[in-house]
Amino acid sequence: MEVENSYEDPGNFKIGIPKEYFVDGVDEKVKKEVRKVIEKIENSNIEVIDTTLPHTEYALACYEIVMASEVSANMARYDGIRYGLEVERPEADSIKEAYLKNRGKFGDEVKRRIILGTYSLSSGYYDDYYMKAEKVRELIKRDFEKAFEEVDVVLTPTSPILPFDLGEKLEDPLSMYLADTFTVPANLAGLPAISIPSKCRGLPVGIQITGERFKDEKLLQIAEKIEDLI
Repeated sequence: MEVENSYEDPGNFKIGIPKEYFVDGVDEKVKKEVRKVIEKIENSNIEVIDTTLPHTEYALACYEIVMASEVSANMARYDGIRYGLEVERPEADSIKEAYLKNRGKFGDEVKRRIILGTYSLSSGYYDDYYMKAEKVRELIKRDFEKAFEEVDVVLTPTSPILPFDLGEKLEDPLSMYLADTFTVPANLAGLPAISIPSKCRGLPVGIQITGERFKDEKLLQIAEKIEDLI
């Protein structure tokens, strides 16, 4: 059964390709596949323009600080009584013991983020970490705004690496964080983004398309057009 196309033809549009997403450290197979997609787009007479997002290299560190700080601030009120799910009715002699029993159910990653965020927000480190991260966040936002003066969307790899086996990197959380390098800039800038799979053999490679704020419909229209091409 055919599904009726729910999006309009976006017409003529321009695609920006930021050079910062094709640097050393990006898997060569990922680069090759994304280049193939860009070539197909160019062959369809869609205008492709080289652009730059100069503060991309700081995005992951910025994101980890901001995200962990927000996790710490929000989870500070988690007691399993007034806020959050009470996983068990603890037989506790004090409120502190009750908190410990409920919060003790957090997984390692949640605890890791709470500790990092608490450190970033602590007295003496707030200005050095959290406030600097917020300033970098603003610079990343401005990078996109400047790029969108010339293009309609930005096209990049979704991840710098190929998919890894389930559970392969559980003992190395830093390497898992690095897989988010290309997705977090859009989150920091508050922009809509979509990932579509390339039609390749073997492991899939994601193609990420990022659009302007509040122009989600336009982004979906362009993404559908690109998906049809590849």
